[in-house]
Amino acid sequence: MGHLSLVKELVQGYQAFEAYSADHIRGMGLTMTQFDIVATLGNQPPMTCKELGEKTLVSKGTMTGVLERLIAKGLIKKYVNVDDGRSYKIGLTKAGEKLFKKIFPDHVKYLAKAMDGLSKKELEQIVLVLRNVKALFSK
Repeated sequence: MGHLSLVKELVQGYQAFEAYSADHIRGMGLTMTQFDIVATLGNQPPMTCKELGEKTLVSKGTMTGVLERLIAKGLIKKYVNVDDGRSYKIGLTKAGEKLFKKIFPDHVKYLAKAMDGLSKKELEQIVLVLRNVKALFSK
């Protein structure tokens, strides 16, 4: 066993998590990327695209199309950025807030159900190990 075993387990673990999570999110009528944006904007003031990109897993190239689709669904809105007239801020509409308040707690419960078999100590150990792995690759 070596570092390649770790890489394999990390990738397969992430893929399994992603598939499990995505099934539930698709059932709510959103893509993973759309959910990421709605969840990030939930209970937050509007933010710039740059701020949104830093707080989500959405790449800059993907962001514009996803935002356009969420605007078309009536879930987000562009607001004038009073701090910088060259840009705008993104925030949830009333419909977006309503959706967030429904789907976010449901999804958290759905994920928790999958992890119920882990003890509190096991969860803490996994978080610590994953933080250590992340630190190995952080600049």
